[in-house]
Amino acid sequence: MSKRIAFIGGGNMASAIIGGLIRHGYAPGQIDVVEPWAEARERLQKDFGLTAQAEANATLASADMVVWAVKPQTFKEAALQVRAHNTTALHVSVAAGIRSDSIATWLGTERVIRSMPNTPALIGKGMTALFARPAVTATDKAWASEVIGTTGAFLWLTAEEQLDAVTAISGSGPAYMFYFMEAMTDAGAQMGLDRAQAYQLAVATFIGAGELARASTEPPETLRAKVTSKGGTTYAAITSMDESGIKAAFEKALFAARKRATELGNEFGGN
Repeated sequence: MSKRIAFIGGGNMASAIIGGLIRHGYAPGQIDVVEPWAEARERLQKDFGLTAQAEANATLASADMVVWAVKPQTFKEAALQVRAHNTTALHVSVAAGIRSDSIATWLGTERVIRSMPNTPALIGKGMTALFARPAVTATDKAWASEVIGTTGAFLWLTAEEQLDAVTAISGSGPAYMFYFMEAMTDAGAQMGLDRAQAYQLAVATFIGAGELARASTEPPETLRAKVTSKGGTTYAAITSMDESGIKAAFEKALFAARKRATELGNEFGGN
């Protein structure tokens, strides 16, 4: 809790981690942020009492950890700027697609961790997967776990390429849930509920089903079967979705997301 952390980028994901750190005892004075957009800097000041900098400068030299919350297309340029001020920090990237080989080359260090969080981190309910390069020590990993743990659950991976699958499943996953909530809300409104009622039912159902799955040791197909009595209403819905090929289409969509994650690394990585 005594070490300094710098964030390169001050958007939603950086704010989620910053908020988690402050809730868990970090002082705003221990946190530095580089954020080029004035509106984002003003929001950080309002929400957390942080004075963010518009560009990398000598204050970064005191950072023990640097968290990279930038867009993939701006990562390399930002990294070369930060490298001029700090070559000793542990680096943790939350940027989609950019591989650790590229990050290590740009920053001139092997102490690099890649991670893939998701937006529920904003309320402390996130799911983050992490991968550490060989030079990252057990102490480094423990500290990264502490930092990321302030935003929710996490797991460590043994192969970096698994992060593309994580991006497809949990990184982009909240959007899939919201997509189905949209459909449930639309259908509910067509059935005679008002939209607020339908949305309330959809949200509560997703929360409840998720909590039930987390509390159970049974696989999802068993949990589904338990509420799918043959000839009943759920059976009619599941049969209709099967006939429409929804499961296959959904799986295809996940592979499309993974493919795009790989493409981002190819497009914006390199030396």
